[in-house]
Amino acid sequence: MSDGDGSSDAETATRSARAEESPASGGTDAVSEEPAADEAGTPETRGAEASAPAPTEIDVGDLVGPERRLDPKVRYVWVLQAAISSLIFGVMVGLPAFLVFERPFVGPAVFFLVFTVGATLAVFRYRRWSYQVREDSLFLDRGVVTQTRTVVPYVRIQHVDASRGPVERAFGLATAVVYTAGSRGADVSIPGLTPERADDLQDRLKRLAIAAEGEDAV
Repeated sequence: MSDGDGSSDAETATRSARAEESPASGGTDAVSEEPAADEAGTPETRGAEASAPAPTEIDVGDLVGPERRLDPKVRYVWVLQAAISSLIFGVMVGLPAFLVFERPFVGPAVFFLVFTVGATLAVFRYRRWSYQVREDSLFLDRGVVTQTRTVVPYVRIQHVDASRGPVERAFGLATAVVYTAGSRGADVSIPGLTPERADDLQDRLKRLAIAAEGEDAV
């Protein structure tokens, strides 16, 4: 009786040991079948990273252009401004001359003289005004009595505004105002632009300034 019980207990213990070994071995096989994670990532991940688009670079060659002149309508703006200034100046001089010296012709004479000079300068001013967006700088050439040539490196440009005064709006024009580093106000103003050209110039100078800043940092 004791021998039978001993044999039965031994067989039970053997079966229990085998049952315990079976899940362990199965778990080991399941773990071994999983692919080891690569530090560089899976092939699919590496392929996705390789095919990811590179950051967009600014092509300076597409932003530069030839020398441009102002819109012809800017002459009317300048002539109108000259007329307003002449009228104010004529009243300031002519009114005292009429009240004190009884000379009524002084005011109209001053107005005519100042307006003639202002209108003439407006025509020549338009002929001498030009600008060019170059690869490394903005170039401006202007001036009647004194010719002024200005070179504004893109790396010094802080921001660009497009403004439209009352007279400019009446003629459908705008002015591009360029601010540079270290200046107290607007360094450069380009008048006589259509609103579309002013916005385009503002965008071009902004992108060229960003490109120049990146090259300077390198």
